[in-house]
Amino acid sequence: MTFEPINPPQRLLMGPGPINADPRVLRAMSAQLVGQYDPAMTAYMNETMELYREVFRTRNHATLLVDGTSRAGIESALVSLIEPGDRVLVPVFGRFGHLLREIAERCGAEVHVIETEWGTVFTPEQIAAAIAEVRPKILAIVHGDTSTTLAQPLEEIGALCAANDVIFYTDATASLGGNRFEADAWGVDVATAGLQKCLGGPSGSAPITLSAKAVELVEKRKSIEAGIRVESDAVSASPIRSNYFDLSQILDYWGPKRLNHHTEATTALYGARECARLLVNEGLPEAVERHRVHGAAMATGLSAMGLTLFGDQKHKMNNVVGVEIPDGIDGDGARAAMLGDYGIEIGTSFGPLHGRVWRIGTMGYNARRDTVLLTLAALEQVLRRGGVSVTAGSGTGAALDMYASE
Repeated sequence: MTFEPINPPQRLLMGPGPINADPRVLRAMSAQLVGQYDPAMTAYMNETMELYREVFRTRNHATLLVDGTSRAGIESALVSLIEPGDRVLVPVFGRFGHLLREIAERCGAEVHVIETEWGTVFTPEQIAAAIAEVRPKILAIVHGDTSTTLAQPLEEIGALCAANDVIFYTDATASLGGNRFEADAWGVDVATAGLQKCLGGPSGSAPITLSAKAVELVEKRKSIEAGIRVESDAVSASPIRSNYFDLSQILDYWGPKRLNHHTEATTALYGARECARLLVNEGLPEAVERHRVHGAAMATGLSAMGLTLFGDQKHKMNNVVGVEIPDGIDGDGARAAMLGDYGIEIGTSFGPLHGRVWRIGTMGYNARRDTVLLTLAALEQVLRRGGVSVTAGSGTGAALDMYASE
C-alpha cells in the first residue's frame, strides 16, 4: 500500500475550536530542533515563560507550558493540587465543568457540585454560599465554557477564596486571549489554557500559571523519581499521583535546576512561544477588543437573519456564539452542507443542547471581518435552501452596518 503526503482540504474553521492556526505560528513550528539543554532552547523556554506572564496578566514566576493538549494542563493542575480525600467545590454551568468534576473524582477528591441551567452563570452570592457550606480546599471552575458559549465572571471569586483559605483554579482554555483575564487582579491561584482557540495555534501545548500559594502546596508533595534524585532530594509520603503531570518536577525542569523530567516538545514550544509573542505585540486589550468586535458582528448578523441567540447574552464569550437551530432544519445536515459546499466548519453542541444549538466561533486568527462575512453569507444560503425564510443579505448587511458604527 502506498500512502500519499498529507494534504488537508481547504477549510475555514468557524466552530468552537480548533481554529485555523496563524501562518506565522506554523512557520515558527517549521524551525529545526535543538537539544533540550542547548542554551538556545533554555533561552526559548525562559522567553516563553515571560511571554505567558503577559498573556495571563500575572507576575507569577511559575508560568510555563505543560506538554499536551489543554486537558493535559487541567489534569496537571488538579492531580498536583489534590490529595485523596481533599474537598473540592466545582460549580458546573456546562460540559467542561463536568470534566473538572470527573478529573477531581479520579484524583480521589471529595467533590461537591453546584449546578445552574445551561445558558446561565453563577452569581457571586451563589459561589459564596457554596463555599460557606462546603468549606473546600480547592474551588475549580471554568472561565469560558464553549458548550454554552458563556463566560463565568471571576472578578469577585478570588477574594471569596482568599477569605476562606481556598485555592482558586480556573480553566481558561476557551477564553484566554479573546476575553479579559486578569490572573493577579482577580486572585486566581492556578489557571490553565490551550492554544487552539483565541491564542491562534494548534492544540498540543497547555500554558499554566501558579501563584506562590499554589506552588507551596505543590512543593509539599514533591517526590523526585528514583534514578535522578540525590540524597538531599524530597521523597513525599503523599506524592502526586502522576509522574508525567507532576508539577513539582515540571517546575524544576523549567527552573534553574533543569531537572531531567521529560524531553520538552520543541516544535510545540516554538508554536506556543509565537502565539504568545503575537498576542503580546498586538496588546492584550487590543486582542480582546478585536474578538469583541468580530464576535458582536457575527451575533448581530445571525440575529438579523431571524435566528435566536442561545443563553444569557450579558455573559456571552467574545469569541463564540450559540444560535438556536431553526425549526424544520436538520442541524447536522446543515453543518455538512456548510462544510461540503463552502468549506466552512461550524459546531454542534453537547448533552442537552445537542441538536438544538449551533456554536459559531470568531477566534484567534479567524477573528476577522472577512471570515465573519463569509460565514454569514454561506449560512444564509444553506438556510434558504433548507426552507427557512431569510431576507437576502440580511446577515452580512447587519454585520457591515455594525462594523461601520464601530
